[in-house]
Amino acid sequence: MEILETAAALQARAETWRREGRRIGFVPTMGALHEGHLQLVHAAAQQNDVVIVSVFVNPTQFNNTEDFKMYPRVLGSDTELLRSSGCTALFAPTPEQMYPQPAVLKFDFGPLERVMEGAHRPGHFNGVATVVSKLFHLSRPHRAYFGQKDWQQVAIVRQMVQDLSFDLELVAAPTVRETDGLAMSSRNRRLSAEARALAPRLYEALQLAKQRLVAGPAVAQTEATAFLHQFPEIELEYLEVADARTLQPTIEPGHDVVICLAAWLGGVRLIDNVVVPAS
Repeated sequence: MEILETAAALQARAETWRREGRRIGFVPTMGALHEGHLQLVHAAAQQNDVVIVSVFVNPTQFNNTEDFKMYPRVLGSDTELLRSSGCTALFAPTPEQMYPQPAVLKFDFGPLERVMEGAHRPGHFNGVATVVSKLFHLSRPHRAYFGQKDWQQVAIVRQMVQDLSFDLELVAAPTVRETDGLAMSSRNRRLSAEARALAPRLYEALQLAKQRLVAGPAVAQTEATAFLHQFPEIELEYLEVADARTLQPTIEPGHDVVICLAAWLGGVRLIDNVVVPAS
């Protein structure tokens, strides 16, 4: 496995592979890798000739300075995990490599980013789109792999790929969970023992909302919210029932439903979702 630290090195390597006719799979991450990330890498290795994994904690997508400071950074252990996962090249740049000058361009994804994460984290998706578009330009992938735990992010990136005509296939993989249902996340390692014990209640709330959809989205949302309010240690930021494609509260006929939430537990912010296929 190669370790690339500069944008120029990544770009040159990707261009070489392209000229050789090799298909490139790309997995963008912010590090603190877990089994969910590794499954994306394994899938990329199975479907492509070479795999690039980026590890970069992107400052422009954090609107909370403390959250950015506290985000786990464990490049050494990430590197060891990737060596045996099918990764061909690890791209681990500094902020100066990714942003040699401040980005001026602003992305606006309209209704897709006016809800949920976008509503609670102003500027977040502008930062996501900026760094992902830069990484796409540098790595020139044929396929890019994202986890469905970040459902809204996948929707935003899919829109960006379409609008900017990126020549790649976006692959979204199902959320990987712990045995008690908690969605795997890099932030989980920051949970105290008490918060970790409570964290599975988030998935239970999503499952309750899924079951109660038969009574309508409003009932599902109300009952799942009430369930979480039983636990004062869980500070619910939002729990929304939405059209899985548009992310709007009105469910279009024939569209899947997505139930998304974000909550704080002991100073750690977690997100999760479940998708309910159209009946």
